[in-house]
Amino acid sequence: MILDKLKEANIESIKSKDSVARALYSVLLNKIKLEEINKRQAGNELTDGDVASILQKATKELCEERDNYFKAGNKEMADKISKQIALVENYLPKMLTEDEIKSIINSLEDKSVPFVMKYFKQNYQGACDMRLVGEILKGLQ
Repeated sequence: MILDKLKEANIESIKSKDSVARALYSVLLNKIKLEEINKRQAGNELTDGDVASILQKATKELCEERDNYFKAGNKEMADKISKQIALVENYLPKMLTEDEIKSIINSLEDKSVPFVMKYFKQNYQGACDMRLVGEILKGLQ
């Protein structure tokens, strides 16, 4: 599970006194814990797909932050953020390609938009861009 790997990496960053990685893992683990609490209150379990979604969102936020540091001329902080982005990307699942998404859609009996979107959300959450799935689906119809 991705969460277990993140916890192990957090412990390693503490042991190696890597403050950049430690700060990142602390934030990520806190975000994941909050999501886990919200899921539990709703009667659901946290899945790898949920964790992957959190990591994808964190990557987008870090990219924006890095860009802002570049604009401000703070290259040192931008480099730290770049390192954090690389660390997060190590834990993200491999994203499905357009061809893989097309073949999955073509293998489904029901190709209606609600069914396909629900299918991808349940089975490939975090491993595909849902916007891309929607665009491909519209192109196939």
